[in-house]
Amino acid sequence: MNEIVKEVISDEKYVELTYKVIDLKTETVLTTVEFPIGYIHGVTEALAPPVTAALVGKASGDVIEVPIDCNKIYGKRDESLVVIDHIDNVPEEYCEVGMSILMENEQGETKSFLVTRVDDKSVTIDGNNPLCGREVIFKLEVLTVRDATDEEIEAGGPVNAEPDISEIVGTNQKVQPIN
Repeated sequence: MNEIVKEVISDEKYVELTYKVIDLKTETVLTTVEFPIGYIHGVTEALAPPVTAALVGKASGDVIEVPIDCNKIYGKRDESLVVIDHIDNVPEEYCEVGMSILMENEQGETKSFLVTRVDDKSVTIDGNNPLCGREVIFKLEVLTVRDATDEEIEAGGPVNAEPDISEIVGTNQKVQPIN
């Protein structure tokens, strides 16, 4: 019998995976990536370095859990990056929880802030990474491992990737790409 040898994750391999980020203390799912992300291992920094390192040697079908102390990746929470302002001082388009706001300091440096709370009187924005101060588990499912093409290596990821939407629109319908 011929044994099928699965390709394993190593540098310059094209990898597709999905993952969840779970808060270790509360066991709450913080993030779910349902649609596969594709990257070139050792070329693209798609995931936190400890997660990428844990993927080495894994093959399609493998499911792994990687515990991460986010303080080591993102640093400790900095309460000076939390700003509460009166709702009348904030443009209406920024008064929605989850909205990302790019702000600039006097030196011209930019930083992304996230709207974390809105009530009748105030808006709270937070410049900390949402994972700061947490211990989490990245639960990853490896879907594809193969040699990356030269073009994918140069681009750092999939080239001309289009999702398979046949099951959404039905197999008898043709979908024209938008140019």
